[in-house]
Amino acid sequence: MSTSDIHILSTGTALPGSAIDNAALGKRFGMDALWEQWVDTFVGTKSRYLSFDLDSGEPFGRLADLGETAGRAALSAAGVEPGDIDAVVLGTATPDMLMPATVNVIADRLEIDAVPTYQLQSGCTGAVQALALARHLLRDDGIRTVLVLAGDTCTKYFDMDADYSELPPAELINLVLFGDGAGAAVLSSEPRPGAPVLREVFTRLVGGGLPPGHELDWFGPADKHEERPGVTEDYKAVEHLVPGLAGEVLGELLERLEWSAGEVDFLLPPQLSGRMTERIVAGLGMAEAEEVTCVAEVGNSGNALPFLQLDRLLTRMADGDRAVGVAIESSKWIKGGFAVERVA
Repeated sequence: MSTSDIHILSTGTALPGSAIDNAALGKRFGMDALWEQWVDTFVGTKSRYLSFDLDSGEPFGRLADLGETAGRAALSAAGVEPGDIDAVVLGTATPDMLMPATVNVIADRLEIDAVPTYQLQSGCTGAVQALALARHLLRDDGIRTVLVLAGDTCTKYFDMDADYSELPPAELINLVLFGDGAGAAVLSSEPRPGAPVLREVFTRLVGGGLPPGHELDWFGPADKHEERPGVTEDYKAVEHLVPGLAGEVLGELLERLEWSAGEVDFLLPPQLSGRMTERIVAGLGMAEAEEVTCVAEVGNSGNALPFLQLDRLLTRMADGDRAVGVAIESSKWIKGGFAVERVA
């Protein structure tokens, strides 16, 4: 075992409320039965978790609430006290406010103080970016234990008064795809029996010259009445580009680690939607690896998803098992991946 190994001591997750299926979502927003059939057939997401009451539209949770719950669960599972944490990192595309940073609100609630904190604003690779930053920190003197957080409250962009039956597909798809959630992990440079090792993690911007595939706007007092949507998704571009990028990430991970495809026991694929994930997995050619996926049940909760996958993975891994994870961000096209191994 290398002295530079980074160990995953624990994970924690948080999902708001109860699962909301397509029928309930369609009824709330005035969609017909054909819409529900379209979602099941072409999108494949069966349910999601929303941080607002579906009937009244009133919010009941923010990212800081979900992050606190996930972080507290991870600390408890690791047997780590707040005072043992040397740094906190959060990856999110949807912070609660521009200031104060949501990472600092969560740290304060968890009674973590007098340590470096970092908030990375990024889409679906933000969780991987947070893992990469934590890994760098843990290889620095004086940093032994890092709390890594990731999550999104995507549904803050839902317009509860909109007539969704009249929206173009670029906007309607967001009602179907997205949900809310958060995840956390405690990483340490100090070994612990049974703790998996984070073998590799990387992210890379690859969107030079490409238009954004996903945009989230931020409205302030001066422009809040502008006639433009808060969120758009070029789903055709996502369908076209993401499978190839996922294959590139997998290939780079295996090459860096000198692993063959047959030596990988678990695959954590991108979690865009149920159908998209199925397509990506089929194209990756990792039939011998057990798939760890959850998007069809929890919706696309952005940066929460890699940690929701990790949470499921750690309960399944036996000594000697290896896993690779892939994340692709369509906003300005970022690819990322990570690898985990449980050593004997």
